[in-house]
Amino acid sequence: MTAVPTVPQHPTETTETTEAPGGGRRAWTVTVLLVVFMMINFADKSVLGLAADEIRADLHLSATQFGLANSAFFLLFSVAAVVVGLAADRMSPKTLLLVMAVLWSVAQVPAAIGGGLAVLVASRVFLGAAEGPAFPVAQHATLAWFPDHRRNLPGALITLGVTLGVIVSAPGLSWVIQHHGWRTALWVLVAVGAVWAAVWAVLGADGRHRAVTAAGEPREEVRAPVPYRRIFASRTWTGVTLAYFTSYWTVALMLVWLPSYLRNALGYSARTAGIAVVAPWTIGAVVLLTQAGVTGRLMRRGVGSRRARGWVGGWLLALGAACCLALPLADGTTAKTVLVALGFGLGGSYATIAATTVAELAPPSRKGGALGTMNAVVTAAGLAAPALVGALVDAQGTGGYQSAVLLSGGLLAVGAAASFLLVDPARDIARLTG
Repeated sequence: MTAVPTVPQHPTETTETTEAPGGGRRAWTVTVLLVVFMMINFADKSVLGLAADEIRADLHLSATQFGLANSAFFLLFSVAAVVVGLAADRMSPKTLLLVMAVLWSVAQVPAAIGGGLAVLVASRVFLGAAEGPAFPVAQHATLAWFPDHRRNLPGALITLGVTLGVIVSAPGLSWVIQHHGWRTALWVLVAVGAVWAAVWAVLGADGRHRAVTAAGEPREEVRAPVPYRRIFASRTWTGVTLAYFTSYWTVALMLVWLPSYLRNALGYSARTAGIAVVAPWTIGAVVLLTQAGVTGRLMRRGVGSRRARGWVGGWLLALGAACCLALPLADGTTAKTVLVALGFGLGGSYATIAATTVAELAPPSRKGGALGTMNAVVTAAGLAAPALVGALVDAQGTGGYQSAVLLSGGLLAVGAAASFLLVDPARDIARLTG
């Protein structure tokens, strides 16, 4: 139990409080439901990448056109993340999450029914707007059930839902696409989203971590509100957002172009590619859980977030960059597959570091907006990456895939430097509250 000072309401009232431990049965029920929420979110994102060749053949699309169709998903993604992130500071996260899940299912119906490129693009724009706020609101809703020193595991589990979404759905969706068509795969996702919404309406709940006084009375976590502009101008918010942007770039490539890379550049069959595509996501899942354990252990030993979060995250990005940049040195399909899996798996694992760092930095009344705005900036990578890689593939053929991996390695190196040099929540909290 950790003593925390509070502002006395009466001269005789004690000023010592202890934090409620958090993490009860309801908290973990909500966490599990939100892990599944993120799994559905990334199954929705990954389905077009899994069906890339089939969609291009069916709709007669070039690589550039297909890349633009995927980039369209992120057209309103960032705007929605900011707007809903700010709303999460004032509205019930349970309600916001329920509305998002319903809209996900509705958004995919037009493309599932039929139509050409225009219908597909419109459907993805609508879906992107509905899914844009998913990660920051899910993190906000989950972390509200836990005190700061207990947030690494639940935060990592929400991010793990991202990787599990692809690991669990990729083989099944690939089978549906091969045997029943890519539009049927969309109907499957419509149904899954609707079922989750019904369960969440019954079991979902809002949490608010409270400290308790020595007498056992609940007390709000005390931090004076500060203007958003001061949070966004801090070195920590800037550094963690830049680092996360480079990490999300690799996530976008895994979602949209990795299945095509495995099939067209490395020669895997459609069935094998549907299985092999889970390799970087599996590595990412292991890395996420390991990072959560290492960070949590360091913080329990009194190590500050600069090292426990900023430096640990920096090393993940640096190792991912090294693997990506080593790709031209690899000889053979297996070696290239391993390097790409390691590079993308390590490089794409920064989300938990980013979310928990910003949640630590921002006062309670600013957490949703700070997380939502970070997510908006970061996911702009999803707008640029698919279209750029499509252009590279049209210009360079299969060599364009390797160019995309090398570009990702360079970006990850920049992100690692930002995480090492700029992220220091304790320093910036003192400046924000001073």
